[in-house]
Amino acid sequence: MTLARSLSFALLLVLPLASAEARAMGVGLRSAGACASGELAAFGRPGPQVRPAVADSAMLSLFQSGQAFPDFLAAAKARREGWHRIADSAVIADALIARARAVGGTWHMLVIAIDSCGDSMNSVPYVAKLASQVPGLDLRIVLPAEGKAVQERFRTLDGRPTTPTYVLLDAEGRERGCITELPKGIRRWAHDARGAKVASDSIRAGISAFYAADRGVSIVTETIELMEAARDGRMVCERGE
Repeated sequence: MTLARSLSFALLLVLPLASAEARAMGVGLRSAGACASGELAAFGRPGPQVRPAVADSAMLSLFQSGQAFPDFLAAAKARREGWHRIADSAVIADALIARARAVGGTWHMLVIAIDSCGDSMNSVPYVAKLASQVPGLDLRIVLPAEGKAVQERFRTLDGRPTTPTYVLLDAEGRERGCITELPKGIRRWAHDARGAKVASDSIRAGISAFYAADRGVSIVTETIELMEAARDGRMVCERGE
């Protein structure tokens, strides 16, 4: 079976979920995707990237200039109802909270996001909820206008600057990990679907179905995995060129 046919078959499995669970949660089939800041780039060679951590006062300053999530939420105009609905209903499992607290240390999660982006709306509230329950983990949101350079450095697997872009920093502002655009649970699927030229509406439908079923578990788990890797001296950052 070709990759395109395999992905199409996968969509047949997830689309019924999109029409049921996504509607139940108020997540429209077009609520995800369309958050790129530039045109589709040529496909590079994606994969986990591990680099030495270098102190960066500029990154720390950018983080400190960002909005706390409650302030960002209060100012949101685009998709306002969706942002508030997800933020109000977000629940993090006790086991995940305990796992994040066990990492210890001081961590800053810099997020480049904008209220009009469905992928931001479907993931940022969950990471913000985690940060609110984990001492030592702080989250700040910077708009793309101010965070463009970060987006350019941390591109998607297919080379696009996008929102949301998450960069985990340590107490000194060193880059310790990243997440670009989508949680790990759907990121590779979407990347392969785009590469196989699956229709964009079908990809967005699959992503929306994932969000409705996952309810933030994947993005929260990946955030904790970044923290654990950073604690152990590793930087994990799956991104494109």
